[in-house]
Amino acid sequence: MTDARTTFDALRARTDTIADAELDAFWATLPPATLEQMIGEWRGGEFVTGHKMNGLLEKARWYGKTFKSITDVQPLVCLDDDGNKFSNVKLGKGEASLWTEEFRGEMVATMVYDGQPTHDHFKRVDDDTVLGIMNGKAGVLDNGRYFYFFLERD
Repeated sequence: MTDARTTFDALRARTDTIADAELDAFWATLPPATLEQMIGEWRGGEFVTGHKMNGLLEKARWYGKTFKSITDVQPLVCLDDDGNKFSNVKLGKGEASLWTEEFRGEMVATMVYDGQPTHDHFKRVDDDTVLGIMNGKAGVLDNGRYFYFFLERD
């Protein structure tokens, strides 16, 4: 996993636009996350790829995700004006749950939103870091492009 961590740290530190193909190649090297590995509180961030969603989560003051259990997930934990965390159910159109789904030929832990056709797929960088790909219908996909993000255990 050392190589994965080194690659992740280098990608996270970049300030230029990262090509989707570069993140896809990194994704292909990682092992799938399991449902059990996702349980807990996570702080999130995004990779700047030029996707139409880049910057939108920051504007919403997105903090991360909380996986209380497989059936109880807060997908959009944000910060209020006082810096307190809350589940933004309005933005997320509800909460979410965890499933194992096939994505790119592998069975991976996937967070499925309750109120919208959006699925976040996860692969492990290490025990405390996952790479995520947001997948869904037209509102998420950007001319067939996925949104790439990461979560680090809080």
